[in-house]
Amino acid sequence: MKKLVNIVEETGEGLVKLMGERVTLFCMNYIYEGKLIGVNTQDILLEDAGIVYETGSFSDSKFKDRQAVAKLMYVRTGAIESYAVLDKK
Repeated sequence: MKKLVNIVEETGEGLVKLMGERVTLFCMNYIYEGKLIGVNTQDILLEDAGIVYETGSFSDSKFKDRQAVAKLMYVRTGAIESYAVLDKK
């Protein structure tokens, strides 16, 4: 049997590590994209935020249909299913 015996706690992981990056958030109902400029336990803050209605191919340099929403937009962390830096706009 293999066992995990060493647990290391690292600070500055997850969303905090991505501060200042353009992130794509896959949420319960929508896909959001923007520059991550704020993180707390309940919300994140995106600058130059948009909703992605159609991604197109993930190998493309841009989303097929991204609609700008607001200069600043808050997204609830509880709605986020996954996130990544995709280098798209």
